[in-house]
Amino acid sequence: MPKILIIDDERSIRRTLKEILEFENYTVEAVEDGIAGVNEAKANNYDVIFCDIKMPQMDGIEVLTKLKNDGLETPIIMISGHGNIETAVDSIKNGAYDFIEKPLDLNRILVTIKNALEKTDLVEETKVLKKQIRKHSKNYNIIGNSEPLEKIREMIEKVAPSDARVLITGPNGAGKELVARQLHENSARAKESFIEVNCAAIPSELIESELFGHEKGAFTSAIKQKKGKFELATSGTLFLDEIGDMSASAQAKVLRALQEGRITRVGGEKDIKVNPRVVAATNKDLRKMIENGQFREDLFHRLSVIIIDVPSLNDRKDDIPILANYFIEKLCQEHGMALKTFSSDALKALQEVNWTGNIRELRNIVERLIILCGSEITSTDVKTFVSGK
Repeated sequence: MPKILIIDDERSIRRTLKEILEFENYTVEAVEDGIAGVNEAKANNYDVIFCDIKMPQMDGIEVLTKLKNDGLETPIIMISGHGNIETAVDSIKNGAYDFIEKPLDLNRILVTIKNALEKTDLVEETKVLKKQIRKHSKNYNIIGNSEPLEKIREMIEKVAPSDARVLITGPNGAGKELVARQLHENSARAKESFIEVNCAAIPSELIESELFGHEKGAFTSAIKQKKGKFELATSGTLFLDEIGDMSASAQAKVLRALQEGRITRVGGEKDIKVNPRVVAATNKDLRKMIENGQFREDLFHRLSVIIIDVPSLNDRKDDIPILANYFIEKLCQEHGMALKTFSSDALKALQEVNWTGNIRELRNIVERLIILCGSEITSTDVKTFVSGK
């Protein structure tokens, strides 16, 4: 049951307001001056505070300023029979949630309390989400607390200390690279290099040079000797992203490198020993590709000592509020903007979206919302701007 504190030096106001609010099933405490009000507000947790402006010893603006300076986030509603525009503006500037003039209007009071309580709930929810973010980012930087993510964290904890090869599967934008980096950062090789190769982004005629290096003069543009990614990552981790897009020729040479721990640079004759910890990732069904003759079965078995499947965002929608709050804080900082917030309805609306682009898409949508929307992003904003994606 929500708790409300009334700070007012008029006994009749305290009594009347207390009776009305208790009739509405609120738990109410009332005190007669500002000093007592500050002490009561700091000693107990209240969901909403009503504070008169004109009081002896310590007036309402002083009470408001004191409580806000002490970090109190409880919504404070200022009330006064001597109100004017200047007083109302001063109250809001000093952190008041709202300003109501006497004589008090019952409907206005109840609506204001309802809105203030929604804000209190949102503040508490945000605190919990930020706590969860800090908890999970401390060790893994993987944001979320859904059951699929907990299983991935457990797998990382078990697998990371070994040099076992890992195949990470899952759709585009789901966070496969992040899992690979956490395997590296939690391994004995953490102080060594994490070398990434996007097999889909490198032309097939260049992929072997990227992976194994080349000797000077090996081809027209080879003006000097170059070490490949296997050599550069030999004491660290080699991440082969989009392994399903690798050419048949490169697959054969990668298989040899994994089997023998040796590579030969393009245009070279000398074998070079290499020993990287290899982590691969794909958004494709490699078993189906094997059936179709598009991927080597022996290479698949070499890469997949351990398989970690990263779920789509649609399969972990409980994590969306945590991710959205993480991104909004990070992106507001990156853009040099004042921190914006999501309403509780906006977070629910995000959970109803079909996230075909997964976490990458969610991040882009949050960035769009903070640029185009006001200080509090609403469900209407989400429905308006997500539909235009």
